[in-house]
Amino acid sequence: METSTKSMVTASAVLHSESGLRRKLKTRHLTMISLGGTIGTGLFLASGGMVHAAGPGGALTAYIAIGVMVYFLMTSLAEMAAYMPVSGSFSTYATKFVDPALGFALGWNYWYSWAITIAAELSAVTMIMKFWFPNSPSLLWSALCLAIMFLLNYLSVKGFGEAEYWFSIIKVATVIIFLIVSFLMIFGIMGGEAVGFKNFTIKDAPFHGGFMAMLGIFMAANLYGSGIFLPRNRIVRRRRRRNRKSERKHSPCHSP
Repeated sequence: METSTKSMVTASAVLHSESGLRRKLKTRHLTMISLGGTIGTGLFLASGGMVHAAGPGGALTAYIAIGVMVYFLMTSLAEMAAYMPVSGSFSTYATKFVDPALGFALGWNYWYSWAITIAAELSAVTMIMKFWFPNSPSLLWSALCLAIMFLLNYLSVKGFGEAEYWFSIIKVATVIIFLIVSFLMIFGIMGGEAVGFKNFTIKDAPFHGGFMAMLGIFMAANLYGSGIFLPRNRIVRRRRRRNRKSERKHSPCHSP
């Protein structure tokens, strides 16, 4: 009982300490930032290489496995965020509930992963633009993309949220269009040969290369879920009362 009371006091203190934050991001902003964070180079560029390396069955299995892992991570994080919303990242919970050393390591590891991701994004932009403009200098597209990143982060909270919202909508719409066109091409509706599910039966498909090949593409599959953690604490802090029931309802580890 005493421990529970102390935890409630701590959570209340954290909430009061956040009174100076500018909560200008709406739920629609946070939802689209979370959704858009899962759509990037891991889907547009890496997915083809994954199918080539491990076959369609291996790539699909890797995506499903990472998706299940992300689901349980997010439901557990939602449970903690609803119980004790904080202004920091999710590494704060590792510091409080496990050990400060783990929180320290987790925070720096997360920073390092995003530093590497930015470099990968700049390289991906160059690869895509060089396809359309092969004679253009690579430095041009990397510098332009980096400048846009800085400008977006220089905007106000509301401006940043609106920009991320519309960029995420564009990415979601692009994925939907790609899926529709892909199905039309697979079944020969757009002309040409109807491929169907032939790629699942060619040679050693659908699991090309066996288990080791599938294991080797897990890192690439993990990229698609790396951005989903960003707005979780913000969503819960903004509408804690309304979201708490929803967060706890969908969490596998909540208490009745």
